[in-house]
Amino acid sequence: MRLRWTTGFAASLCVVLSACNVGPKYHVPPATAQAPAATYKESPENFAGSSWTVAQPKDALLHGKWWEIFNEPELNGLEEQLNINNQNIKVSFENFMAARAVIREARSQLFPTLSVGPSFTRSRSSANLGSNVVTSSGTGAASKSGTQSTIESLPFDLSWEPDLWGKVRNTVRADQYAAQLSAADLENERLTEQASLAEFYFELRGQDALQKVFTDTVEADKKSLELTQNAYDAGVGDQISVVEAQNTLQNAEASATNTGVARAQYEHAIAMLIGKPASDFSLEVRPLMPNAPAIPIGVPSQLLERRPDIAGAERTMASANALIDVAYAAYYPDVTLTASGGLESSTLKHLLDWPSRFWSLGPSASETIFDAGLRRATINQNIATYNSDVANYRQTVLVAFQQVEDSLSTVRILSQQVGQQQEAVKSAEKFVELETNRYKSGIDPYVDVVTAQTTLLTDQQTIATLHTQEMTAAVQLVEALGGGWDKSQLPTPAQVTQKPSKAETAIQR
Repeated sequence: MRLRWTTGFAASLCVVLSACNVGPKYHVPPATAQAPAATYKESPENFAGSSWTVAQPKDALLHGKWWEIFNEPELNGLEEQLNINNQNIKVSFENFMAARAVIREARSQLFPTLSVGPSFTRSRSSANLGSNVVTSSGTGAASKSGTQSTIESLPFDLSWEPDLWGKVRNTVRADQYAAQLSAADLENERLTEQASLAEFYFELRGQDALQKVFTDTVEADKKSLELTQNAYDAGVGDQISVVEAQNTLQNAEASATNTGVARAQYEHAIAMLIGKPASDFSLEVRPLMPNAPAIPIGVPSQLLERRPDIAGAERTMASANALIDVAYAAYYPDVTLTASGGLESSTLKHLLDWPSRFWSLGPSASETIFDAGLRRATINQNIATYNSDVANYRQTVLVAFQQVEDSLSTVRILSQQVGQQQEAVKSAEKFVELETNRYKSGIDPYVDVVTAQTTLLTDQQTIATLHTQEMTAAVQLVEALGGGWDKSQLPTPAQVTQKPSKAETAIQR
Protein backbone atom coordinates (compact mmCIF):
# COMPACT_ATOMS: atom_id res chain seq x y z
CA MET A 1 0.00 0.00 0.00
CA ARG A 2 2.85 2.37 0.86
CA LEU A 3 4.48 1.64 -2.49
CA ARG A 4 1.22 2.31 -4.36
CA TRP A 5 0.70 5.57 -2.49
CA THR A 6 4.26 6.71 -3.19
CA THR A 7 4.02 5.84 -6.86
CA GLY A 8 0.67 7.55 -7.25
CA PHE A 9 1.87 10.69 -5.49
CA ALA A 10 4.97 10.90 -7.66
CA ALA A 11 2.95 10.46 -10.83
CA SER A 12 0.44 13.12 -9.76
CA LEU A 13 3.25 15.52 -8.90
CA CYS A 14 4.84 15.01 -12.31
CA VAL A 15 1.54 15.71 -14.06
CA VAL A 16 1.09 18.96 -12.13
CA LEU A 17 4.66 20.12 -12.64
CA SER A 18 4.60 19.20 -16.31
CA ALA A 19 2.31 22.15 -16.84
CA CYS A 20 5.15 24.51 -15.82
CA ASN A 21 6.84 26.48 -18.55
CA VAL A 22 9.70 28.87 -17.93
CA GLY A 23 11.09 31.64 -20.14
CA PRO A 24 9.57 34.56 -22.10
CA LYS A 25 6.34 34.18 -24.08
CA TYR A 26 6.53 34.85 -27.80
CA HIS A 27 4.84 37.84 -29.41
CA VAL A 28 5.37 38.86 -33.04
CA PRO A 29 7.26 42.19 -32.97
CA PRO A 30 6.21 45.07 -35.24
CA ALA A 31 7.51 44.58 -38.77
CA THR A 32 8.11 48.29 -39.42
CA ALA A 33 8.43 51.45 -37.38
CA GLN A 34 5.17 52.76 -38.83
CA ALA A 35 2.09 51.31 -40.46
CA PRO A 36 2.35 50.66 -44.23
CA ALA A 37 0.94 53.29 -46.58
CA ALA A 38 -2.52 52.91 -48.11
CA THR A 39 -1.06 52.42 -51.62
CA TYR A 40 2.32 51.75 -53.15
CA LYS A 41 4.30 54.88 -53.95
CA GLU A 42 5.19 53.70 -57.48
CA SER A 43 1.70 52.43 -58.34
CA PRO A 44 0.63 53.66 -61.82
CA GLU A 45 -2.55 55.12 -60.33
CA ASN A 46 -0.35 57.79 -58.71
CA PHE A 47 1.02 58.90 -62.10
CA ALA A 48 -1.19 60.66 -64.60
CA GLY A 49 -1.00 59.43 -68.16
CA SER A 50 0.67 56.13 -67.36
CA SER A 51 0.32 53.67 -70.23
CA TRP A 52 0.49 50.64 -67.91
CA THR A 53 -2.21 49.97 -65.34
CA VAL A 54 -2.70 47.46 -62.54
CA ALA A 55 -5.69 45.19 -62.12
CA GLN A 56 -8.72 46.64 -60.39
CA PRO A 57 -9.88 46.78 -57.69
CA LYS A 58 -6.63 47.92 -56.11
CA ASP A 59 -6.86 45.33 -53.31
CA ALA A 60 -7.10 42.41 -55.77
CA LEU A 61 -4.49 39.68 -55.30
CA LEU A 62 -2.72 37.03 -57.35
CA HIS A 63 -3.91 33.48 -56.80
CA GLY A 64 -2.67 30.00 -57.62
CA LYS A 65 -1.01 29.66 -61.01
CA TRP A 66 0.11 33.27 -61.35
CA TRP A 67 1.92 32.70 -64.67
CA GLU A 68 -1.43 32.25 -66.42
CA ILE A 69 -1.90 36.02 -66.20
CA PHE A 70 0.54 36.33 -69.12
CA ASN A 71 -1.80 34.27 -71.34
CA GLU A 72 1.01 32.12 -72.76
CA PRO A 73 -0.08 28.46 -73.16
CA GLU A 74 3.48 27.35 -73.89
CA LEU A 75 4.73 29.01 -70.69
CA ASN A 76 1.87 27.39 -68.75
CA GLY A 77 2.98 23.94 -69.90
CA LEU A 78 6.59 24.59 -68.96
CA GLU A 79 5.60 25.79 -65.49
CA GLU A 80 3.61 22.62 -64.90
CA GLN A 81 6.66 20.52 -65.79
CA LEU A 82 8.82 22.61 -63.49
CA ASN A 83 6.54 22.03 -60.51
CA ILE A 84 6.92 18.27 -60.99
CA ASN A 85 10.52 17.79 -62.14
CA ASN A 86 12.61 20.70 -60.80
CA GLN A 87 15.41 19.24 -58.69
CA ASN A 88 15.99 22.33 -56.54
CA ILE A 89 12.35 22.19 -55.45
CA LYS A 90 12.80 18.51 -54.60
CA VAL A 91 15.85 19.36 -52.47
CA SER A 92 13.82 21.93 -50.53
CA PHE A 93 10.99 19.43 -50.11
CA GLU A 94 13.32 16.81 -48.64
CA ASN A 95 14.76 19.45 -46.30
CA PHE A 96 11.20 20.09 -45.17
CA MET A 97 10.62 16.37 -44.58
CA ALA A 98 13.84 16.18 -42.56
CA ALA A 99 12.69 19.14 -40.44
CA ARG A 100 9.43 17.32 -39.75
CA ALA A 101 11.34 14.21 -38.66
CA VAL A 102 13.33 16.30 -36.16
CA ILE A 103 10.03 17.24 -34.46
CA ARG A 104 9.13 13.62 -33.93
CA GLU A 105 12.62 12.92 -32.62
CA ALA A 106 12.27 15.67 -30.01
CA ARG A 107 8.68 14.72 -29.17
CA SER A 108 9.71 11.14 -28.35
CA GLN A 109 11.49 12.48 -25.26
CA LEU A 110 8.10 13.27 -23.69
CA PHE A 111 7.43 9.55 -23.23
CA PRO A 112 9.10 6.78 -21.19
CA THR A 113 11.74 4.55 -22.71
CA LEU A 114 11.14 0.81 -22.33
CA SER A 115 13.81 -1.74 -23.15
CA VAL A 116 14.17 -5.49 -22.82
CA GLY A 117 17.44 -7.46 -22.56
CA PRO A 118 16.95 -11.25 -22.39
CA SER A 119 20.10 -13.13 -21.48
CA PHE A 120 21.37 -16.64 -20.93
CA THR A 121 24.43 -17.41 -18.77
CA ARG A 122 26.08 -20.80 -18.31
CA SER A 123 29.02 -20.83 -15.88
CA ARG A 124 31.35 -23.21 -14.03
CA SER A 125 33.30 -22.40 -10.87
CA SER A 126 36.97 -23.25 -10.47
CA ALA A 127 37.89 -26.59 -8.87
CA ASN A 128 40.86 -24.97 -7.09
CA LEU A 129 38.95 -22.55 -4.90
CA GLY A 130 39.71 -24.62 -1.79
CA SER A 131 37.54 -26.66 0.50
CA ASN A 132 36.65 -24.00 3.07
CA VAL A 133 34.83 -20.71 2.83
CA VAL A 134 36.05 -17.88 5.06
CA THR A 135 33.24 -15.86 6.60
CA SER A 136 33.13 -12.96 9.07
CA SER A 137 32.75 -15.45 11.97
CA GLY A 138 35.64 -17.64 10.91
CA THR A 139 36.11 -20.66 8.71
CA GLY A 140 32.82 -22.00 7.51
CA ALA A 141 31.60 -25.14 5.88
CA ALA A 142 33.26 -26.58 2.85
CA SER A 143 32.02 -25.26 -0.46
CA LYS A 144 31.59 -27.18 -3.62
CA SER A 145 34.18 -26.46 -6.32
CA GLY A 146 33.99 -27.09 -10.02
CA THR A 147 30.19 -26.76 -10.06
CA GLN A 148 28.19 -25.51 -13.01
CA SER A 149 25.24 -23.10 -12.97
CA THR A 150 22.72 -21.63 -15.41
CA ILE A 151 20.91 -18.29 -15.18
CA GLU A 152 18.17 -17.32 -17.64
CA SER A 153 16.91 -13.75 -17.39
CA LEU A 154 14.16 -11.70 -19.05
CA PRO A 155 14.53 -8.14 -17.64
CA PHE A 156 12.53 -5.03 -18.60
CA ASP A 157 13.88 -1.54 -17.91
CA LEU A 158 11.77 1.61 -17.93
CA SER A 159 13.10 5.15 -17.67
CA TRP A 160 11.23 8.45 -17.83
CA GLU A 161 12.36 12.01 -17.31
CA PRO A 162 9.15 14.05 -16.91
CA ASP A 163 9.21 17.41 -18.64
CA LEU A 164 8.67 19.41 -15.46
CA TRP A 165 9.95 22.76 -16.73
CA GLY A 166 9.00 22.60 -20.41
CA LYS A 167 12.46 21.86 -21.77
CA VAL A 168 11.25 19.13 -24.11
CA ARG A 169 8.01 20.91 -24.98
CA ASN A 170 9.87 24.08 -25.92
CA THR A 171 12.34 22.03 -27.95
CA VAL A 172 9.41 20.48 -29.80
CA ARG A 173 7.91 23.93 -30.27
CA ALA A 174 11.20 25.29 -31.62
CA ASP A 175 11.43 22.36 -34.04
CA GLN A 176 7.84 22.91 -35.16
CA TYR A 177 8.60 26.54 -35.95
CA ALA A 178 11.78 25.45 -37.73
CA ALA A 179 9.72 23.01 -39.83
CA GLN A 180 7.32 25.84 -40.70
CA LEU A 181 10.37 27.88 -41.71
CA SER A 182 11.45 24.99 -43.93
CA ALA A 183 7.96 24.93 -45.48
CA ALA A 184 8.24 28.67 -46.19
CA ASP A 185 11.69 28.10 -47.71
CA LEU A 186 10.17 25.43 -49.93
CA GLU A 187 7.52 27.85 -51.19
CA ASN A 188 10.13 30.58 -51.66
CA GLU A 189 12.30 28.21 -53.68
CA ARG A 190 9.29 27.16 -55.74
CA LEU A 191 8.44 30.81 -56.47
CA THR A 192 12.06 31.59 -57.35
CA GLU A 193 12.26 28.70 -59.81
CA GLN A 194 8.88 29.56 -61.35
CA ALA A 195 9.89 33.20 -61.80
CA SER A 196 13.27 32.22 -63.27
CA LEU A 197 11.54 30.02 -65.82
CA ALA A 198 9.18 32.83 -66.84
CA GLU A 199 12.06 35.29 -67.15
CA PHE A 200 14.14 32.89 -69.25
CA TYR A 201 11.12 32.22 -71.43
CA PHE A 202 10.55 35.91 -72.20
CA GLU A 203 14.29 36.47 -72.64
CA LEU A 204 14.31 33.66 -75.21
CA ARG A 205 11.32 35.15 -77.01
CA GLY A 206 13.14 38.48 -76.93
CA GLN A 207 16.04 36.87 -78.77
CA ASP A 208 13.55 35.52 -81.30
CA ALA A 209 12.25 39.07 -81.78
CA LEU A 210 15.80 40.34 -82.31
CA GLN A 211 16.40 37.53 -84.77
CA LYS A 212 13.37 38.65 -86.77
CA VAL A 213 14.65 42.23 -86.76
CA PHE A 214 17.99 41.12 -88.14
CA THR A 215 16.39 38.74 -90.64
CA ASP A 216 14.21 41.55 -92.02
CA THR A 217 17.23 43.87 -92.03
CA VAL A 218 19.31 41.36 -93.97
CA GLU A 219 16.58 41.06 -96.60
CA ALA A 220 16.34 44.84 -96.89
CA ASP A 221 20.13 45.18 -97.11
CA LYS A 222 20.25 42.58 -99.87
CA LYS A 223 17.83 44.68 -101.90
CA SER A 224 19.93 47.77 -101.23
CA LEU A 225 23.06 45.97 -102.38
CA GLU A 226 21.24 44.88 -105.52
CA LEU A 227 20.15 48.48 -106.09
CA THR A 228 23.67 49.87 -105.76
CA GLN A 229 25.17 47.09 -107.87
CA ASN A 230 22.68 47.70 -110.68
CA ALA A 231 23.39 51.43 -110.54
CA TYR A 232 27.13 50.77 -110.70
CA ASP A 233 26.73 48.31 -113.57
CA ALA A 234 24.64 50.89 -115.42
CA GLY A 235 27.37 53.48 -114.98
CA VAL A 236 25.25 55.82 -112.88
CA GLY A 237 26.62 54.73 -109.51
CA ASP A 238 30.00 54.45 -107.90
CA GLN A 239 31.87 51.49 -106.45
CA ILE A 240 32.04 52.97 -102.97
CA SER A 241 28.27 52.74 -102.71
CA VAL A 242 28.46 49.06 -103.57
CA VAL A 243 31.13 48.45 -100.93
CA GLU A 244 29.12 50.36 -98.31
CA ALA A 245 26.03 48.29 -99.11
CA GLN A 246 28.08 45.08 -98.88
CA ASN A 247 29.53 46.12 -95.51
CA THR A 248 26.08 46.98 -94.13
CA LEU A 249 24.74 43.58 -95.22
CA GLN A 250 27.70 41.72 -93.74
CA ASN A 251 27.34 43.46 -90.37
CA ALA A 252 23.64 42.64 -90.26
CA GLU A 253 24.33 38.97 -91.08
CA ALA A 254 27.00 38.78 -88.34
CA SER A 255 24.66 40.31 -85.77
CA ALA A 256 21.88 37.91 -86.80
CA THR A 257 24.23 34.99 -86.21
CA ASN A 258 25.26 36.30 -82.78
CA THR A 259 21.68 36.22 -81.44
CA GLY A 260 21.90 32.42 -81.48
CA VAL A 261 24.37 32.44 -78.58
CA ALA A 262 22.03 33.96 -75.98
CA ARG A 263 19.00 32.07 -77.31
CA ALA A 264 20.75 28.72 -76.97
CA GLN A 265 21.76 29.52 -73.39
CA TYR A 266 18.23 30.52 -72.38
CA GLU A 267 16.89 27.35 -73.97
CA HIS A 268 19.41 25.25 -72.04
CA ALA A 269 18.51 27.06 -68.80
CA ILE A 270 14.81 26.31 -69.32
CA ALA A 271 15.62 22.64 -69.90
CA MET A 272 17.54 22.53 -66.61
CA LEU A 273 14.67 24.13 -64.69
CA ILE A 274 12.09 21.63 -65.92
CA GLY A 275 14.39 18.68 -65.16
CA LYS A 276 15.32 17.71 -68.71
CA PRO A 277 18.78 17.27 -70.28
CA ALA A 278 19.60 20.28 -72.45
CA SER A 279 20.53 17.91 -75.29
CA ASP A 280 16.96 16.60 -75.51
CA PHE A 281 15.07 19.90 -75.30
CA SER A 282 14.26 22.63 -77.79
CA LEU A 283 11.69 25.38 -78.34
CA GLU A 284 10.55 26.57 -81.73
CA VAL A 285 11.42 30.10 -82.79
CA ARG A 286 8.49 32.41 -82.19
CA PRO A 287 9.05 36.17 -81.94
CA LEU A 288 6.27 36.83 -79.46
CA MET A 289 6.49 40.09 -77.53
CA PRO A 290 3.14 40.99 -75.90
CA ASN A 291 2.65 43.96 -73.65
CA ALA A 292 2.86 43.50 -69.89
CA PRO A 293 -0.53 42.45 -68.45
CA ALA A 294 -2.42 44.29 -65.72
CA ILE A 295 -1.14 42.73 -62.51
CA PRO A 296 -3.17 42.76 -59.26
CA ILE A 297 -0.77 44.28 -56.72
CA GLY A 298 -3.05 44.59 -53.70
CA VAL A 299 -2.21 47.08 -50.94
CA PRO A 300 1.04 47.35 -48.95
CA SER A 301 -0.49 46.00 -45.73
CA GLN A 302 -1.18 42.69 -47.50
CA LEU A 303 2.46 42.16 -48.50
CA LEU A 304 3.40 40.78 -45.06
CA GLU A 305 0.94 37.93 -45.60
CA ARG A 306 1.93 37.22 -49.20
CA ARG A 307 5.69 36.69 -49.10
CA PRO A 308 7.01 33.26 -48.04
CA ASP A 309 10.38 34.73 -47.09
CA ILE A 310 8.70 37.11 -44.62
CA ALA A 311 6.73 34.20 -43.14
CA GLY A 312 9.96 32.22 -42.86
CA ALA A 313 11.75 35.09 -41.11
CA GLU A 314 8.89 35.36 -38.60
CA ARG A 315 9.00 31.62 -37.87
CA THR A 316 12.76 31.90 -37.32
CA MET A 317 12.07 34.42 -34.55
CA ALA A 318 9.50 32.12 -32.96
CA SER A 319 11.95 29.21 -32.98
CA ALA A 320 14.69 31.35 -31.43
CA ASN A 321 12.32 32.47 -28.67
CA ALA A 322 11.46 28.85 -27.84
CA LEU A 323 15.17 28.06 -27.53
CA ILE A 324 15.46 30.81 -24.90
CA ASP A 325 12.83 28.92 -22.90
CA VAL A 326 14.88 25.73 -23.30
CA ALA A 327 17.94 27.50 -21.93
CA TYR A 328 16.01 28.81 -18.88
CA ALA A 329 14.92 25.25 -18.03
CA ALA A 330 18.56 24.38 -17.29
CA TYR A 331 18.26 26.30 -14.00
CA TYR A 332 15.81 23.72 -12.63
CA PRO A 333 16.53 20.17 -11.42
CA ASP A 334 16.19 17.13 -13.65
CA VAL A 335 14.03 14.34 -12.23
CA THR A 336 14.25 10.80 -13.59
CA LEU A 337 11.96 7.89 -12.77
CA THR A 338 13.42 4.43 -13.35
CA ALA A 339 11.92 1.02 -12.93
CA SER A 340 13.12 -2.44 -13.78
CA GLY A 341 11.61 -5.84 -13.46
CA GLY A 342 11.35 -9.17 -15.11
CA LEU A 343 11.88 -12.87 -14.67
CA GLU A 344 14.97 -14.79 -13.67
CA SER A 345 15.52 -18.53 -13.18
CA SER A 346 18.19 -21.17 -13.33
CA THR A 347 15.98 -23.39 -15.50
CA LEU A 348 14.00 -22.48 -18.56
CA LYS A 349 10.87 -24.34 -17.45
CA HIS A 350 10.58 -22.17 -14.33
CA LEU A 351 11.42 -18.85 -16.03
CA LEU A 352 7.78 -17.87 -16.40
CA ASP A 353 6.75 -18.96 -12.91
CA TRP A 354 5.46 -16.29 -10.51
CA PRO A 355 8.29 -16.79 -7.94
CA SER A 356 10.86 -15.99 -10.69
CA ARG A 357 9.86 -12.32 -10.75
CA PHE A 358 12.07 -9.45 -9.58
CA TRP A 359 11.64 -5.64 -9.65
CA SER A 360 13.07 -2.34 -8.52
CA LEU A 361 11.71 1.21 -8.57
CA GLY A 362 13.26 4.54 -7.66
CA PRO A 363 13.31 8.21 -8.63
CA SER A 364 16.46 10.35 -8.87
CA ALA A 365 17.11 14.05 -9.17
CA SER A 366 20.09 16.12 -10.20
CA GLU A 367 20.77 19.85 -9.97
CA THR A 368 23.77 21.83 -11.13
CA ILE A 369 25.20 23.78 -8.20
CA PHE A 370 28.03 25.58 -9.98
CA ASP A 371 28.72 25.94 -13.71
CA ALA A 372 30.88 29.10 -13.85
CA GLY A 373 28.15 31.07 -15.65
CA LEU A 374 27.50 28.50 -18.40
CA ARG A 375 23.71 28.65 -18.17
CA ARG A 376 23.56 32.44 -18.07
CA ALA A 377 25.92 32.65 -21.05
CA THR A 378 23.74 30.18 -22.98
CA ILE A 379 20.65 32.28 -22.28
CA ASN A 380 22.45 35.45 -23.36
CA GLN A 381 23.58 33.73 -26.54
CA ASN A 382 20.02 32.65 -27.39
CA ILE A 383 18.69 36.14 -26.62
CA ALA A 384 21.28 37.65 -28.96
CA THR A 385 20.26 35.15 -31.65
CA TYR A 386 16.61 36.11 -31.18
CA ASN A 387 17.39 39.84 -31.39
CA SER A 388 19.38 39.19 -34.55
CA ASP A 389 16.41 37.31 -36.01
CA VAL A 390 14.13 40.26 -35.18
CA ALA A 391 16.44 42.59 -37.10
CA ASN A 392 16.61 40.13 -39.99
CA TYR A 393 12.80 39.89 -40.03
CA ARG A 394 12.42 43.65 -40.25
CA GLN A 395 15.13 43.85 -42.92
CA THR A 396 13.31 41.20 -44.94
CA VAL A 397 10.15 43.30 -44.78
CA LEU A 398 12.03 46.42 -45.90
CA VAL A 399 13.63 44.55 -48.80
CA ALA A 400 10.21 43.24 -49.82
CA PHE A 401 8.76 46.75 -50.03
CA GLN A 402 11.84 47.93 -51.92
CA GLN A 403 11.53 45.12 -54.47
CA VAL A 404 7.84 45.81 -55.07
CA GLU A 405 8.43 49.54 -55.52
CA ASP A 406 11.43 48.87 -57.81
CA SER A 407 9.41 46.51 -59.99
CA LEU A 408 6.40 48.82 -60.13
CA SER A 409 8.50 51.77 -61.26
CA THR A 410 10.43 49.63 -63.75
CA VAL A 411 7.31 48.25 -65.45
CA ARG A 412 5.60 51.64 -65.45
CA ILE A 413 8.58 53.53 -66.88
CA LEU A 414 9.43 50.84 -69.43
CA SER A 415 5.85 50.84 -70.71
CA GLN A 416 6.16 54.58 -71.36
CA GLN A 417 9.54 54.13 -73.01
CA VAL A 418 8.17 51.39 -75.27
CA GLY A 419 5.50 53.75 -76.54
CA GLN A 420 8.07 56.47 -77.17
CA GLN A 421 10.43 54.05 -78.89
CA GLN A 422 7.68 52.83 -81.18
CA GLU A 423 7.31 56.39 -82.43
CA ALA A 424 11.08 56.53 -82.95
CA VAL A 425 10.90 53.36 -85.07
CA LYS A 426 8.21 54.91 -87.26
CA SER A 427 10.38 58.00 -87.76
CA ALA A 428 13.41 55.86 -88.61
CA GLU A 429 11.39 53.90 -91.19
CA LYS A 430 10.35 57.20 -92.80
CA PHE A 431 13.99 58.33 -92.65
CA VAL A 432 15.12 55.25 -94.63
CA GLU A 433 12.35 55.69 -97.16
CA LEU A 434 13.21 59.36 -97.80
CA GLU A 435 16.95 58.79 -98.02
CA THR A 436 16.52 55.84 -100.36
CA ASN A 437 14.42 58.00 -102.69
CA ARG A 438 16.97 60.85 -102.52
CA TYR A 439 19.75 58.39 -103.37
CA LYS A 440 17.78 57.03 -106.30
CA SER A 441 17.26 60.61 -107.50
CA GLY A 442 20.99 61.30 -107.21
CA ILE A 443 20.53 63.99 -104.59
CA ASP A 444 22.33 62.30 -101.66
CA PRO A 445 25.22 59.83 -101.59
CA TYR A 446 24.62 56.26 -100.48
CA VAL A 447 26.36 56.86 -97.16
CA ASP A 448 23.26 58.80 -96.08
CA VAL A 449 21.15 55.72 -96.80
CA VAL A 450 23.53 53.65 -94.66
CA THR A 451 23.12 56.15 -91.82
CA ALA A 452 19.34 55.91 -92.06
CA GLN A 453 19.45 52.10 -92.15
CA THR A 454 21.72 52.00 -89.09
CA THR A 455 19.37 54.31 -87.22
CA LEU A 456 16.39 52.10 -88.04
CA LEU A 457 18.19 48.91 -87.03
CA THR A 458 19.26 50.45 -83.73
CA ASP A 459 15.73 51.61 -82.97
CA GLN A 460 14.27 48.20 -83.84
CA GLN A 461 16.82 46.48 -81.59
CA THR A 462 15.95 48.88 -78.80
CA ILE A 463 12.20 48.26 -79.06
CA ALA A 464 12.72 44.47 -78.95
CA THR A 465 15.01 44.81 -75.93
CA LEU A 466 12.56 47.12 -74.16
CA HIS A 467 9.71 44.67 -74.73
CA THR A 468 11.83 41.92 -73.19
CA GLN A 469 12.76 44.08 -70.21
CA GLU A 470 9.12 45.03 -69.72
CA MET A 471 8.00 41.39 -69.58
CA THR A 472 10.80 40.26 -67.27
CA ALA A 473 10.12 43.24 -65.01
CA ALA A 474 6.48 42.15 -64.84
CA VAL A 475 7.62 38.69 -63.76
CA GLN A 476 9.88 40.25 -61.12
CA LEU A 477 6.91 42.27 -59.86
CA VAL A 478 4.86 39.10 -59.47
CA GLU A 479 7.76 37.49 -57.61
CA ALA A 480 8.15 40.54 -55.35
CA LEU A 481 4.44 40.33 -54.51
CA GLY A 482 4.87 36.69 -53.42
CA GLY A 483 3.27 35.08 -56.47
CA GLY A 484 -0.02 33.40 -55.62
CA TRP A 485 1.08 32.33 -52.12
CA ASP A 486 -0.62 33.29 -48.88
CA LYS A 487 0.43 32.82 -45.25
CA SER A 488 -2.69 30.74 -44.63
CA GLN A 489 -1.07 28.02 -46.78
CA LEU A 490 1.74 27.62 -44.23
CA PRO A 491 1.25 24.27 -42.42
CA THR A 492 0.27 24.50 -38.76
CA PRO A 493 2.42 23.07 -35.94
CA ALA A 494 0.02 20.13 -35.72
CA GLN A 495 0.32 19.45 -39.45
CA VAL A 496 4.13 19.44 -39.49
CA THR A 497 4.09 17.07 -36.50
CA GLN A 498 1.94 14.48 -38.25
CA LYS A 499 3.57 11.27 -39.42
CA PRO A 500 4.29 11.48 -43.16
CA SER A 501 2.94 9.04 -45.69
CA LYS A 502 4.96 6.12 -47.02
CA ALA A 503 5.29 7.85 -50.39
CA GLU A 504 6.82 10.91 -48.73
CA THR A 505 9.45 8.85 -46.89
CA ALA A 506 10.26 6.35 -49.64
CA ILE A 507 13.86 6.14 -50.81
CA GLN A 508 14.16 7.66 -54.28
CA ARG A 509 15.56 5.34 -56.90
